Amino acid sequence: MAKLEGLGYRKVSHKPLRKGESRISDTTLDLYLNDFEGPYRNRPGFPVRIDIKESSITAISHLETGQPIPILELEPEELMLFFGLEREQRRLVSVDQVPQHVIYAVLAAEDSRFFDHHGLDPRGIVRALYTNLRYGRIRQGGSTITQQLAKNVFLTPERTFSRKFKELLMALTMEVMYDKKEILEIYLNEIYLGQKASISINGFGEASHFYFGKPVSELSLAEAAALGGLIRAPNLYSPYIDRERCEERKDLVLQTMYRHGWIAQEQLRTALDQRVIPAGFESYTRKAPYFMDYLSQQLSALYPAEALTHLGLSIYTTLDTQVERAAEMALQRALRRLERGDPLLRRAQPEKKLQGALIVMQPKTGYILAMVGGRDYSTSQFNRATQALRQPGSAFKPFVFLSGLDEYTPASMLSNEERSYAVDGTVWRPQNYVPVPEPRITMRNALAKSVNLATVDLAMKVGLDRVISTASAFRFSTPLRSYPSLSLGSSEVIPLDLARAYCAFAADGVLPLPLSLKEVVSDKHDVIERRHMTVERVTSPAKAFIMTSMLRSVAEEGTARSLKNMGISFPVAGKTGTTNGFKDAWFVGYTPDILALIWVGFDNGESLHKSGALAALPIWADLMKAIPQYISGNWFAIPPGVESKWICPESGQLAIPGRCPKPVDEFFLSGNAPTESCPIHRTWGILEHLIEEVRDLIENL
Repeated sequence: MAKLEGLGYRKVSHKPLRKGESRISDTTLDLYLNDFEGPYRNRPGFPVRIDIKESSITAISHLETGQPIPILELEPEELMLFFGLEREQRRLVSVDQVPQHVIYAVLAAEDSRFFDHHGLDPRGIVRALYTNLRYGRIRQGGSTITQQLAKNVFLTPERTFSRKFKELLMALTMEVMYDKKEILEIYLNEIYLGQKASISINGFGEASHFYFGKPVSELSLAEAAALGGLIRAPNLYSPYIDRERCEERKDLVLQTMYRHGWIAQEQLRTALDQRVIPAGFESYTRKAPYFMDYLSQQLSALYPAEALTHLGLSIYTTLDTQVERAAEMALQRALRRLERGDPLLRRAQPEKKLQGALIVMQPKTGYILAMVGGRDYSTSQFNRATQALRQPGSAFKPFVFLSGLDEYTPASMLSNEERSYAVDGTVWRPQNYVPVPEPRITMRNALAKSVNLATVDLAMKVGLDRVISTASAFRFSTPLRSYPSLSLGSSEVIPLDLARAYCAFAADGVLPLPLSLKEVVSDKHDVIERRHMTVERVTSPAKAFIMTSMLRSVAEEGTARSLKNMGISFPVAGKTGTTNGFKDAWFVGYTPDILALIWVGFDNGESLHKSGALAALPIWADLMKAIPQYISGNWFAIPPGVESKWICPESGQLAIPGRCPKPVDEFFLSGNAPTESCPIHRTWGILEHLIEEVRDLIENL
């Protein structure tokens, strides 16, 4: 129901009769759909019935006719009103809908002779100069409303004579081209009136809701004067920042209004006695704030600036608000749980608290369904999903194993013996996270159990240059340094880069572009053409499938095997990651339908004292259980170029039926499968035969 509430549907006890009504029972959900106008089609609202059984949809039909509906698409959920590249939020108002006392408040605060001049006001300039000289500081500005509008829309805020001259010319031009009411209306919708976290509050429509929780038409005289007074310095006179200074500014505007005869003495007295009481706000009131930050960046990257300056654009995003809410809650719950369970993780200062990042994507499309860049946007707008540089640890190992698939196979044996490596004149001796007694281990088991020694052995066999070449194809935006420790994830990466790279394993070897938006549509419902974007093949479908198969072993018998105990019964491929000193905890997991990356750590690099399996993996499980609509339980089809053979895990060679005790069905690139039978159990079989013959001879003597 949270989704329906977000779309504005109202619960009713009767059969839905009007658009936007809904009725729910244990087995049915009746909706009267709202109208939907999209980039490719328009759909008028109509009544539907959705049959439900055990939290799953079993049928959809027209509520009146009973006709089955194979696919039903709800209208998009409004995330925010977004303007321009400067992170502005507005509610447009018509000057005819703005009360006269609000207009007078603006004129009193900024340009009392607005309707008497032609863009420039010499009297206002002289008066401002006299006042500023009298008080020894800037108390008044000489710019008219038209000049301010010209500067805000067309020019930069730099204080130079050339800029001021351009401003004067543009103001005069605007006064010729537009009438006063048009100029005033644009000004009322354009003017900057404060800040809400990283969002700029522009225009009286938005400011009225932000400061007083009501539309412009309901503003009292005192509230109108307070908003008018904000124009001079919103972050100085804001009632959220300095209530007393706001009151002083409000009173000054009211007295100016009275002096010009715009309000009566009784109105002045009443408004002066009325204290400004702001509505109160939470700085994190937007939906998906970290996602919206990323969206604003991607808009400028994918669309030319001139295409984004038109009014009335509709921006259709990839965000799924249900997934976003589930992601935010999963991260919040987990961080609190970790802090409760370990006093060493608790921090008093909000900016030093344990942090996390979470990204959910559709692997084949690159669509970002959810993005959480931290635990509290109001405390920190730093987006750890797209801006943090963190060591991936063992989460980088799949790219090492991928680089070896031309020469080695999942059944190939790697050394698990300790070795030393010379690095820049020093000796580096890697260690396993937990003891692994076997001196040799298959590639599959080495990745599943995240065996460091075997991973470094493989990297050195194939060569660090090849590892870097393979990983670089996945478009990491950070440098990969040619040290043996690279194989264990010592080079920093951006979490979104890592999530994107894993998408290629789930998308038949194709690396998608992470997308936060689907379409930008004009007010005439025309799709605006975006810049060309590339989708790259970075590995073959066969190699991608084999890597996915190996990463499934991580979840079934490796470091992520505890997923089964967390209620995850469907097949999963993924990899945990833990960095040196437990500074970073990771898990990246995916199915054919969805991929999610989790990172947990401190911004300053303090130790978590926990591995990725303990700190990050439970968040992934919690999230997936909250979004069952994305879990089909299907698995990847075997692509051409892959064959399977029964292998003895002790030798990595073809299993001998009846002799090799625990053969496994292993995948190989076509032509790469072993051709020799298991030498261990073949020899043992010959010895068994000789022993049996000797026993028979002894018995016959």
